[in-house]
Amino acid sequence: MSIETPIYMDYAATCPVDERVVQAMLPYFTTHFGNAASRTHSFGWAAEEAVEKARQQIASVINASPKEITITSGATEANNLAIKGAAEFLQSKGNHIITCVTEHKAVLDTCKHLERHGCEITWLPVRTDGLVELEAIEAAIRPETILVSIMSANNETGVVQDIAGIGRLCHERKVLFHTDAVQAFGKIPMDVDAMHIDLLSVSAHKIYGPKGVGALYVRRRRPRVRISPQIHGGGHERGNRSGTLAVPLIVGFGAAAELAQQEMAQESKRTLELREHMRKRLIAEVPDSLVNGTLERHLPGTLNISFSYVEGESLLMGLKEIAVSSGSACTSASLEPSYVLRAMGLNDELAHSSLRITIGRFTTIKEVDYVVDRIRDNVERLRAMSPLWEMVQDGIDLESIEWTAH
Repeated sequence: MSIETPIYMDYAATCPVDERVVQAMLPYFTTHFGNAASRTHSFGWAAEEAVEKARQQIASVINASPKEITITSGATEANNLAIKGAAEFLQSKGNHIITCVTEHKAVLDTCKHLERHGCEITWLPVRTDGLVELEAIEAAIRPETILVSIMSANNETGVVQDIAGIGRLCHERKVLFHTDAVQAFGKIPMDVDAMHIDLLSVSAHKIYGPKGVGALYVRRRRPRVRISPQIHGGGHERGNRSGTLAVPLIVGFGAAAELAQQEMAQESKRTLELREHMRKRLIAEVPDSLVNGTLERHLPGTLNISFSYVEGESLLMGLKEIAVSSGSACTSASLEPSYVLRAMGLNDELAHSSLRITIGRFTTIKEVDYVVDRIRDNVERLRAMSPLWEMVQDGIDLESIEWTAH
């Protein structure tokens, strides 16, 4: 089967910019180059109008008002602004934040920073299926709790949390609820009102928009949420975030958001069919392979799968012409096993043998079949060299062996 390589199956890390998005952006680099904060001439007005249209397009995906959208440089900044901004604004009310051990580093490291500066953080565990228990969140809430931050969908496993349930619980207890919705936004339905979300972070490059732009939804009514800015300057973005707006990027973000909303239903269906085709083939053709995270609550395009008795890095080396990842893109530079999979109870060996494969808008069935063939052949090749695999085939229980050190 002739197929064009390299093949991209790492859509959770980033996406190519959709050609329709590029076309929407182009005029704002050259013809409409105004500063959206220039209020005295038509160049500024045109830029401001374009930004407001994009704000509407982004807000529409999550059933928010455009006035509730603060533009940022990406989701890392949005997460920082939400968590630090809420902690600073509410410090007289309390200093306790609840989050979860499988969050993205942009949330974990922000909370660790606050912990060093006097905040108390509760780090909730997850079950083996990757879900946080509502009861655990409820039990962790105290009078001084000001914020709960739980991601909508995990970037490594694709597991989708019960966001509506968590939001309802937080609102009943009058605690703010923030969710990092980077992987969920534009892929599964999100509604900030129905889900009782107060703060929500998103990024353009995960939905076929440009890199370098994101947004933070900040609720305006019932309750009105206030945060302290983390970047000071001209008071842009309703005082939440100063800095000249990157108009072409924002226009691209808006166009990408609108496309994601229009095409969500059919795109999710197609992506899920491709992922399920891949999952069924891998499970059938590669013995001792294990899907990580519940498939009951899951993103359509993400598959995280471990291949016992194979080292993930070696497997990646054998798949040079295929872009998939081992661990998460943001932390995969280290050879530590994935902290997300470890938190779900996988041992180091299994965590090390995992691949994250993410299917997207431009993936074809031919590519999926090619990738499955290549993974299967490489797993077989690596296992053939593994004495452990041989012992398992002979029915030896590896747990019962006492290894001696020479």
